[in-house]
Amino acid sequence: MFEAFDDKLQQAIHEAGFKEPTEVQQQTFEAALDGEDLFVSAETGSGKTAAYLLPIFEQLIDSTSHDVQALVIVPTRELAQQVLRQAKQLARFTEIRLGHIGGGTDIKKQQQYIEHPPQFLVATPGRLSGLLANDELNLGEVETLVLDEADRLLDMGFSDEIMAIADHCFQRSQTQLWSASLAHKNLRGLADQLLSDPKVITLNAITDKHQAIREQMLFSDDRAHKYKQLVWLLQHEPYQHCLVFSNSREQADQLFRLMQQKEIPAGILHGGRDQKQRNLVMSKLRRGHLKVIVATDIAARGIDIEGMDLVINFEVPRRGELYVHRIGRTGRAGQTGSAITLVMSQEYNLIAGIERYLMHRFERRKIKEVEGFYKGPKKQKSSGKAAGSKKKKLKKKKKK
Repeated sequence: MFEAFDDKLQQAIHEAGFKEPTEVQQQTFEAALDGEDLFVSAETGSGKTAAYLLPIFEQLIDSTSHDVQALVIVPTRELAQQVLRQAKQLARFTEIRLGHIGGGTDIKKQQQYIEHPPQFLVATPGRLSGLLANDELNLGEVETLVLDEADRLLDMGFSDEIMAIADHCFQRSQTQLWSASLAHKNLRGLADQLLSDPKVITLNAITDKHQAIREQMLFSDDRAHKYKQLVWLLQHEPYQHCLVFSNSREQADQLFRLMQQKEIPAGILHGGRDQKQRNLVMSKLRRGHLKVIVATDIAARGIDIEGMDLVINFEVPRRGELYVHRIGRTGRAGQTGSAITLVMSQEYNLIAGIERYLMHRFERRKIKEVEGFYKGPKKQKSSGKAAGSKKKKLKKKKKK
């Protein structure tokens, strides 16, 4: 199916090492090239970025326009940079002008885009909305609008910005929504407003088990015990790169200090880090100077590093969707990976809820060297959650 594209794109495809289209590419290329609106559910690492980039570049390859003609909106600056890297790779033998607007973008470059707009632009909604509000960028010639990780865009509260950006693209003839799941409660409403008779493609439900990822849980006595388990895993588990997740910046900072104490080459990503610090961490990781990244959920969006084969949830994520996005950093593009979640007694009902949401159980793992006293709840409800904890608390209160 790559034969459908221009020779210059085929040369880039070949040099990028793409041999056969992935499933999502097979199912979307024809509709995208025909200009149909798309509403697609595809898991992370499925090849979805190339699935929308290649048809866009096919349409732009002979264009002589001096305006933005294709716009991709993504939730985070890291994902914007990732999309731009792949765009440069696939458009390298063409004359297509590429651009990026997001947090941390050099203001001089943004001014350059205003004077000489790129034909293809990838942007985060916050920064782009600011330029549009000041009439500093014209999107009136945009023909193709793509919302990548549309579910996450909505979770981050960007619905108003998305609609305002879409209104500026008043000549668009094609709109694509890409999401990890089409079941997001507000996604259908967004699709109804933006899409016209779309082709709906569901390659996976968010609850489908990811066959390339081994999912495990490890019981922990307390936070101090978790620290010991984490260090043991990082020192003994086989991996090229590991992503360690926490639920807060404060916990991420503590974990990063632990890495420094144990002399484990690690970097940290969270909202409190400026763009220069974040870029430095990603650069060191790609050059092999770091093996471990400690991150919060938002900061880790868009991370796509070859060899990211281990994810450790130091804290149980608060929702099933977050768990899916976390473990989706590994097991990408035909590779395998492992996801290990450390679970204290007070977190058990959270992890049981995630198992129920995903409709499969995680492997219970024991590590002799760091095994604790907590082995999981003695009794469980039919839902899988721990039983009896509320009654015991009430009895204790009555006794007092």
